[in-house]
Amino acid sequence: MTNDKQVRILANATASRIIGHELTRRGFIGATIAAGTAGVLAACTPTGGPAPAPGATGGPLENGLSIYTWGDYDDPELLTQFTSDNGPQITLDSFNSNEEMISKLIAARGTSGYDIVVPTGVYLPQMIQNDLLTELNLDLIPNLQHMDGAFLNQVWDPGNRYSICKAWGTTGFVYDNTVISRDLRTWGDFLDAAQNEASGKTSVLDDPTGLVGMYFWSKGIPWTTSDPAQLDEAEDFLVNTLAKHVAAFDSYPGGAAIPQASHVLMQSWNGDARIGILESDDPDRWEWRLGAPDTELWMDNWCIAKGAPNPEAAHAFINFVLDPEVQLVNLDYIGYHTGAEGIEDAAADMEMLDLVFFDDAQVATMHPWEIGDSQQRVVDIWNAMRAAAGA
Repeated sequence: MTNDKQVRILANATASRIIGHELTRRGFIGATIAAGTAGVLAACTPTGGPAPAPGATGGPLENGLSIYTWGDYDDPELLTQFTSDNGPQITLDSFNSNEEMISKLIAARGTSGYDIVVPTGVYLPQMIQNDLLTELNLDLIPNLQHMDGAFLNQVWDPGNRYSICKAWGTTGFVYDNTVISRDLRTWGDFLDAAQNEASGKTSVLDDPTGLVGMYFWSKGIPWTTSDPAQLDEAEDFLVNTLAKHVAAFDSYPGGAAIPQASHVLMQSWNGDARIGILESDDPDRWEWRLGAPDTELWMDNWCIAKGAPNPEAAHAFINFVLDPEVQLVNLDYIGYHTGAEGIEDAAADMEMLDLVFFDDAQVATMHPWEIGDSQQRVVDIWNAMRAAAGA
C-alpha cells in the first residue's frame, strides 16, 4: 500500500510523456502541434457541433471499440481475450504525444470515432473544460474497487468523474558498462558521459520537457522554472554543447537500441528500460539508474472521448483492464505500476521489479511537470536542439 507521502506526491503527478514500440516519429508532430497544448486548448472554445453520443447505461455491448493510446501500451493477448470474452473487435491507433491526441480531438469536435483515449494527468483539466471527454458511469466499472486509493481522486479529476489511472512511471537512464567503466549515478554524470565516453553514442528522449528537465535537475533547478535566464542557460547548453554528441532522439530505446546495443547511453522511462534489458542477449551489460538528484513523475489515465460511438464497450473494457489478474499481466508487459491495490506483492516473482516499484525516498525525488508560461519556450529549445543535432 502506498503511504501518505506517496499519496501527496501522486496527487500532483503528471508529465508530457511518450512511449511506443512501433512508432517512428516522436514528440510533437508538425509546426501546428508544436505550438503546445496550452495554446491549443486556450484557443479551443466549444461551439455548436454534433449532438453528443448517448452515454453508457449498461446495455448490450456494441460490436467495435476504438482505442487511441500510446504505442504498445497493452498486452496484445489481453486485447484478444477481451474480444473473445465480450465480443467487440478492438481497433488501436497510436499517438506520439498528448499534444497530437488533443489536437485531433479538438479538430473532430466529438466525431473522432475514438472511444477510449489515454491522456497524461496534467492535460485533463483543460480537456474537461473544453468538452473533449465524456463523464464516466462508474456504476459500470465495479473493478474500480481494486485500485489503490493513492491513485484515485487526483487533483486533476476529483471523484474520478472522467479518468482512472492506467499507469505511472518516471525517468532515468541506461548505460553499457562494457563501454562506460565508471559508475554513473546522476544527471550530471549522464551529461558528462554523453560528452566523453558516450559521445556520438548517446540517445535522449524525444520529449521537450524531458530534455530541459535533465539539465535543470543536474543543476538543482526546478524543471518547471519559467525564469528567462535559466531557460537561456538550458538552451545554450543543450543546443551549443550537448547536441553535437547526441546520436538519436529516441523515446523508446527498449524497443531496439538496448537489445541491439546500438547506443551506449540512453535517457529512458523506467518501463521501457526494463523491456529493453529483458530483451537483451546480454542483460548484465546494462545498468539502469533512476535520474538523480531529482527526476519526473507522470500518470496516464483511461478516459472516454466525447462522442464515443461505443460507450458500452468502452466502459466494459475499462472495467476489464482493472481486474487484478489483468492488471498483473499488463504490468509485466508494459513495465509500469498500474495503480492496483496489492499489485506489488502479487508481482513479487516477476523480474527486475526495481524498475517498476520505487521506495518512499525515490518517490520523494520525483516531480510532476506543469503546463505554464514556459511551455512554448521549452518546445522551442527542443526544436533548436534537434536542429543542432541534425535530427
